[in-house]
Amino acid sequence: MKKFLLFSLCFISINAFSQKHKNKAEDKFAGLDTAFARVLKDWHAAGFAVAVVEKDKVVYANGFGYRDYETKIPVTANTVFAIGSCSKAFTASLLGLLNKDGKVDFDKPVRNYLPELKFYNDEMNDHITLRDMMSHRTGLPRHDYSWYLFQSHSKDSLLQRIQYMEPSAGLREKWQYNNFMFMAQGMVAEKLTGKSWEENIREKIFQPLGMTSSDASLNEWIKTGEPALGYDVKNDTIIKRMNYYDIAGMSPAGSINSTVNDMAKWVITWINGGKYSGKELLPSSYVSQAISSQMVMSGALPDKQTPDIYFSNYGFGWMMASYRGHYRVEHGGNIDGFSASTCFFPSDSIGIVVLCNQNSSPVPSVVRNLIADRMLGLKYYDWQTALKSSSDSAKAQAKRAEKSVISNQKLNTKPSHDIKDYEGAYTNPGYGTFNVELVNDSLFITGITHTFWLKHYHYDVFTLFDKDPKDGIDTSDQSTQLQFNTGLNGDIENASIALEPTLKPIVFTRTLREKIIDSGSLKAYIGDYELAGAPVKLKVYTKNDNKLYLFVEGQPEYELAPVDKDKFALKNMNGFTVQFNRNDKNEVIELLSIQPNGTFKAKKSK
Repeated sequence: MKKFLLFSLCFISINAFSQKHKNKAEDKFAGLDTAFARVLKDWHAAGFAVAVVEKDKVVYANGFGYRDYETKIPVTANTVFAIGSCSKAFTASLLGLLNKDGKVDFDKPVRNYLPELKFYNDEMNDHITLRDMMSHRTGLPRHDYSWYLFQSHSKDSLLQRIQYMEPSAGLREKWQYNNFMFMAQGMVAEKLTGKSWEENIREKIFQPLGMTSSDASLNEWIKTGEPALGYDVKNDTIIKRMNYYDIAGMSPAGSINSTVNDMAKWVITWINGGKYSGKELLPSSYVSQAISSQMVMSGALPDKQTPDIYFSNYGFGWMMASYRGHYRVEHGGNIDGFSASTCFFPSDSIGIVVLCNQNSSPVPSVVRNLIADRMLGLKYYDWQTALKSSSDSAKAQAKRAEKSVISNQKLNTKPSHDIKDYEGAYTNPGYGTFNVELVNDSLFITGITHTFWLKHYHYDVFTLFDKDPKDGIDTSDQSTQLQFNTGLNGDIENASIALEPTLKPIVFTRTLREKIIDSGSLKAYIGDYELAGAPVKLKVYTKNDNKLYLFVEGQPEYELAPVDKDKFALKNMNGFTVQFNRNDKNEVIELLSIQPNGTFKAKKSK
């Protein structure tokens, strides 16, 4: 009887201890529902999901708000979000695996492995390494509009643009974020494995970790069971649906879609030095390098409000900071309609994942910090109020700054040319091509992911305003301007736009848009022409009855592209056009060769 009593007392004590331990764990998350409801309300967010990891276990996972705001379908821990640049740690890890197998050396020139990759100059070609690319220290600024506005689903075509992208700093001189460098890393992995980046991510990471709800493409994402819809906030209060952005060509830089439950497995792997369920997924030597400082991002000195948060460095696809006395490894992610934060504290064996379906949202940072303070046992700090106050203050300051700006606009000016003369295709090899089209009495930029209305500012300078298919023209942002430039022949030669803040405006060369003309109409131009005052003969003829050509003695033949009535541009010869003139009988009697150094008349031989 006494033995049974002792056993009962022992059982009760153990049970009480277990219950106390369980309650202690639950206490860390007590009241979060209320706090997160406030976050949703104050930031006008549609929804978000969060998962918390401790050592090798998920101790908390939940969803808040809606993955579909219109139909009020709730977010769960299995809702699939775009994680944006949180994808970068996955891409860099593929190189970590290749490094372990002796297939790459982080400190050798990257062109040893990917000779197709060319940079702006020989110094960059000869010295940029994978380590430089993995830690954003190549000297290249972002050049993000190249892939974002001039969208391509081909990694190869995007890779070819890099050689035309001007650096804004010397190699290893400063930290500058660059998505193209992570795309190129993915292509290194593709070349060395013979498999696509998407296949590598699936086979080397998703499958071993059991990340069954994760994918690396928009097509796969929208077929999942719980895809989240993306949203933005209009006029600071209205939750507005955004279209998905297909980042296919730049996939290694940010195309992964996942759930917090899946991402928790990824974080567990990093907390445990590259192992998951006791099996090595990533080499421990690589993990150590990836979460160590490879490049200083900024001084990031402590401030009065948060004196225990400081330093800001970059590893391989991860950012490092001191967070209230704890070493934090983190990376954010943003793509149209979605924001994310993946973070862990390696010394504390704690990880936090926050995925949100709001564009450029502070929500992941707020939620991450609220949870981190609880998990680390830190003194309470009202992150929601602090960050909301800071955001509101920044907006108010920006509005005051706008009012204080003295306009440099020259009033009562007009464009130098007839508005129709600005039409054409404008190309930069490092970016791509956009079209300028005249619609009614206004010019629009088309042919890229966004349509822009060009409002005349002064002379040949126009302000760009985004034109939304549903909401019309947004005139709230007047910061981007385009300048048309005239060539020596008097025609519009190019357009320059400040798309990269650290460099001079990007120049796009104009080519006239080719018009369709039937073969019968081309016959009127065929014949021999003789330059006035010079014994030089010109010959105009067709090939296959559908292409017009010009031949000048002693020169190669030139293909003529129809661009206007009786007007042709010489293909691949910017600034050179041919204008045919007719008599009152509508017969072609002469041509004008319009060149940068003058206009030359040639009469048609009878």
